[in-house]
Amino acid sequence: MRHALTGGVCTFPIHQTEEAMDETGFWQAVVDRDATFDNRFVFAVKTTAVYCRPSCPSRRAKRENVVFFENAPAAEAAGFRACLRCASKHGQTGEKDKTLIAVADYLSEHAADTLTLQALAARFGLSPYHLQRRFKAAFGVSPKAFQTAKRFEQLKQALRAGDHVTGAIFEAGFGSTSRVYETVDRQLGMTPSTYRAGGASLQIHYAIRDTHFGLLLMAATERGVCLVHFGETEAALTETLSREFPQAALQVSAARESRQLDQWITALEHHLRGNKPLPHIPLHLSGTAFQLSVWRFLTTLERGQTATYKEVAGAIGKTKAHRAVANACGANRIALLIPCHRVLRGDGGVGGYRWGTDRKQQLLACEQSHPTPEANGGNKPTSARIPNHN
Repeated sequence: MRHALTGGVCTFPIHQTEEAMDETGFWQAVVDRDATFDNRFVFAVKTTAVYCRPSCPSRRAKRENVVFFENAPAAEAAGFRACLRCASKHGQTGEKDKTLIAVADYLSEHAADTLTLQALAARFGLSPYHLQRRFKAAFGVSPKAFQTAKRFEQLKQALRAGDHVTGAIFEAGFGSTSRVYETVDRQLGMTPSTYRAGGASLQIHYAIRDTHFGLLLMAATERGVCLVHFGETEAALTETLSREFPQAALQVSAARESRQLDQWITALEHHLRGNKPLPHIPLHLSGTAFQLSVWRFLTTLERGQTATYKEVAGAIGKTKAHRAVANACGANRIALLIPCHRVLRGDGGVGGYRWGTDRKQQLLACEQSHPTPEANGGNKPTSARIPNHN
């Protein structure tokens, strides 16, 4: 583990020159996928920590999640990694990358089909061994896991559209409802019927506090904390919560109505100031098995401790999955309690952060000045725990 904060740089907008367009112009070039601007700038997506050329064919992120850089090295210095699809780092995609992209596209298009590794490899002129190894190196997961993830995406889309639960399960390619129900609570954080209703049966209390690191929203179900986000305004934070749980019953917490949540957010505030250790706070999570394994490990990192993406991958037994670890950190929606800000790049750089690298640097600096006894070899205090919900 790393016990000292090393240097890093924060995310910053592209430097403007007299000839350069403003960010509105850059964004329009991105929306239009205008290849004439490919050598003028790159854009990066905060939520995925990936940067691309303007002509990248990937689906466009929301404008508020996009920042611009003069070139690929500037984006990498801020903790972003090159997009595999447009290969912005090298200017063009190599043949081996094109093959892997074709495999990924095929899996996406045939998510509901039964595909064997042998048949998939034969289709693209590779041996099963090399396909498995190269695909995992590029995407952080096996072809089978990638296809399963696409099936769950289709299932969620169908449920959101109001399709019947059983029909949606079979349409997405799952062989039996019992098989899905074994893992769906972990994947979705609720039953398929509840997800279909947009979380309509969920009761969620939330509170917003102004902390040293910015406005913070904490939300919890009866199981535990389901969301912790930083934001610029209360309206933006509540909109995020509504988007995550579109039909849940949301209620602003008052101490008299939700004493537990009020105590948790107060305890988190004290912890952020370095005054007290973090108490036991149950978490209500939804994610893949891989994501949960990453998040569980992150809760073992104490104040003052950091780890690289590669070290986290090794700690969970997936030594070559450091890219997937970065993606899991980017997908984390429970800031601080799952301390993804304590994961750094291999060269010691700060790396990306869903809520901004400036904030990540501030959090790390604060924790370095107020480490827990465990970070220096003392007794480990009680930290957030992730329960298993099967």
